[in-house]
Amino acid sequence: MKQGNVYDVLKERGYIEQCTHEDEVRELLGREPVTFYIGFDPTADSLHIGHYIQIMVMSIMQQYGHRPIALLGGGTTMIGDPSDRTGMRSIMTQETIARNAGNFKKIFEKFLDFSDGKAIMENNANWLLQLNYLQFMREVGIHFSVNKMIAADCYKNRLDQGLTFFELGYMLMQSYDFYMLNQKYNCKMQFGGNDQWSNIIGGIELTKKKANEQVYGMTFSLLTNSEGRKMGKTEKGALWLDRDKTPPYEFYQYWRNIDDADVEKCLALLTFIPMDEVRRLGALKGSEINKAKEVLAYEVTKLIHSEEDALKAQEAARALFGTGTDSENMPTTELTKAELGESMTVIDIMLKAGLIKTKSEGRRLIEQSGVSINNNVVDDIGTSVTAKDFVEGKLIIKKGKKVYHRIKLV
Repeated sequence: MKQGNVYDVLKERGYIEQCTHEDEVRELLGREPVTFYIGFDPTADSLHIGHYIQIMVMSIMQQYGHRPIALLGGGTTMIGDPSDRTGMRSIMTQETIARNAGNFKKIFEKFLDFSDGKAIMENNANWLLQLNYLQFMREVGIHFSVNKMIAADCYKNRLDQGLTFFELGYMLMQSYDFYMLNQKYNCKMQFGGNDQWSNIIGGIELTKKKANEQVYGMTFSLLTNSEGRKMGKTEKGALWLDRDKTPPYEFYQYWRNIDDADVEKCLALLTFIPMDEVRRLGALKGSEINKAKEVLAYEVTKLIHSEEDALKAQEAARALFGTGTDSENMPTTELTKAELGESMTVIDIMLKAGLIKTKSEGRRLIEQSGVSINNNVVDDIGTSVTAKDFVEGKLIIKKGKKVYHRIKLV
């Protein structure tokens, strides 16, 4: 177990955005082991990079002797958190929610030690699905002011588009989670993304009113993309933690290609590298900053996937950045001879490989000289390839400056 106050560690690395009782929280975390929780609604079949911030926080907290509860939202997902959304999320079946939650567990187990009660995996379906509506309203609903709720950021952004009574109940349910975890596990803190502030406050106030227990809340910076928008499963360029949705090579390449200005922040938030080294790497200038990007890409890929995946991705990236030559670890799409026929347009091949979403996108890239085949720039939107263009059964497509993809003829 590491020594020192974890609050100072989280602060130095740039995680903490808001805290309900900063002095009290710091004193509590430095005085005794604290049980805390973070909730994850399994609304998709994989966690994404936005969740990774929360997973890192749980791991760091555990390293300093505190006990994490990873709370799966098997119950709250039946409604869906309206925070940071403009429309109502589609209602999911319990079977889909349970399957998604199982995928989440695999990621948590990479970062947390669940042996001997050092960490807990819970599911709010265990209490929420058993609730009696009238009893819940009498015991919980009476403690919430509708006027105060709709003034909260998580709701007021939705008022113009329409907010259902169904969704309005989300804050009550998440607040009830905090109360239940406090009673069951002596949980004293809830952490979450900055968009969860209103819901966390609701849980603190409910626990105080129902149990006369003082509990605390802390929120963390949201990971944003180059446009300043949250990196999530609905954002362009989102990264999934499941290798089937975002392969390790593509995951690695994302971090290898980030803006220079974001390197130090990402090293601090997404890796366990000591801060002295983070600051040294972040201060590199010019072409030297690429060394820091390599370290970032390698470390994050190793943590999420494996050291073997990180090494393979690094090898492939170095080959491509250096010479643009073929590599066994390059993303590959198989094309059958029947599909190819006598010939196939470059645009159709790029569509099949997932390099473009529409033919118009492909035409635009070609018109901007942004596509190459075997290092030859494609200058005609009607360009086709035949079996003769495949070298030893392979063809390399380059999109833009940094995206390479191999087409394998089978």
